[in-house]
Amino acid sequence: MGKVAVVTGAGGVLCSGFSEFLAGKGMKVALLDLNEAAAKKVADKITASGGTAKAYKCNVLDKTDIEEVHKRILSDFGKCDILINGAGGNNPKCTTAHEEYVKGDESADDFLTFFNIDEKGFDFVFDLNLKGVLLPSQVFMPDMLGRKGCSVLNVSSMNAYRPLTKIPAYSAAKAAVSNFTSWLAVHFAKEGIRVNAIAPGFFVTNQNKALLFNEDGTPTPRTEKILRSTPMGRFGEASELLGTVEWLLDEDKSGFVTGITVPVDGGFSAYSGV
Repeated sequence: MGKVAVVTGAGGVLCSGFSEFLAGKGMKVALLDLNEAAAKKVADKITASGGTAKAYKCNVLDKTDIEEVHKRILSDFGKCDILINGAGGNNPKCTTAHEEYVKGDESADDFLTFFNIDEKGFDFVFDLNLKGVLLPSQVFMPDMLGRKGCSVLNVSSMNAYRPLTKIPAYSAAKAAVSNFTSWLAVHFAKEGIRVNAIAPGFFVTNQNKALLFNEDGTPTPRTEKILRSTPMGRFGEASELLGTVEWLLDEDKSGFVTGITVPVDGGFSAYSGV
């Protein structure tokens, strides 16, 4: 295809898979991550397989930093055709101890409740997930103006549809990502730039592994609840996102599709619990 794809959060489990997939389709892939070593590991794997990729250390919450990385990518690969905004995550300071209010939560000071969630932690989660989409889009979308076949893919979450217990900041932030995806799609529709999002269900990643499995590898109670609420009864495999990614980014297959968020969740969003 010869296009240039920019992927943020490219050192993570899901976005590294997206990067490898796009490189396999002949794209030149710029892998952006605050963890440069993780991104470089993916880039090295791609180049070893005959693809074209390069890692860039980048803080998606620092517009000046993004702009500097953009200049390097323009020099290395050219203008951005595809932008995947994959950087995101939660913060332990915004994870409540209880799923529901328990009497005494309002006066607790030795564990996290709704009442003592760290304000700075909440801000960080919102910034990482929402401004982490806004700022890279502001920097890279000018490359797409006046050119055909360009698109943006944001990474939302099942939390955008059904907020999960214990993680209010992350759930609200991902809902904002889906909403902002629709806004961007309308704003740039007449320019021919399509903007969509993918909403993964439950996949095992480096960020959530400790919540899903005990140190001995056995599932936590949270995992058991997740699987009971997922009709397919299992976690997703990262490779199972790739068909949706390909469809949303390919103008020949989805040229009239913009402004949507596609759940890939094993039926989680369809299950009422009864």
